[in-house]
Amino acid sequence: MVFEAAGAPILTTVCDCASCREAGRRIEALPGAAPVLDADGGTSFVLHRKDRVRCTSGGEQLKEYRLKPDSPTRRVVATCCNSAMFLEFNKGHWLSLYRNRIPGAPPVEMRVMTRDRPDGAPLDGNVPAYATHSVAFMWRLFAAWFAMGLRTPRGIDGTKIEA
Repeated sequence: MVFEAAGAPILTTVCDCASCREAGRRIEALPGAAPVLDADGGTSFVLHRKDRVRCTSGGEQLKEYRLKPDSPTRRVVATCCNSAMFLEFNKGHWLSLYRNRIPGAPPVEMRVMTRDRPDGAPLDGNVPAYATHSVAFMWRLFAAWFAMGLRTPRGIDGTKIEA
């Protein structure tokens, strides 16, 4: 499975939301699956504009998983090794690539959704942490969308995801 991403990422983040943690546990339970969750239970992502990411090899081995059939997000796994590859939000203009799948990934810039962390779970304090999606997080997404002409391209596997 080979992906290419052109240009700088929008953002590198750790998500602590309950959905990302649950999806990580489910994917990690697949036979031979690579780790999804970080040591502290968060999920690290590198967000890229969807129009700048493409699968150059192995796309036929991608399979989507959703927490619920009507979930607005899908997590996509490479069936050859059960490794989580990316998360895609319906109608989103960005793709959240699992950071642990990217050799030489950029450092994490912030943590989001820390309000969903288990009670008493400490934060490392090395990066800014926000209870929800911060203004800085949303601004970076909006700036990328604006640079794309406020359009939402097709999904990485060529499908247009509709809500």
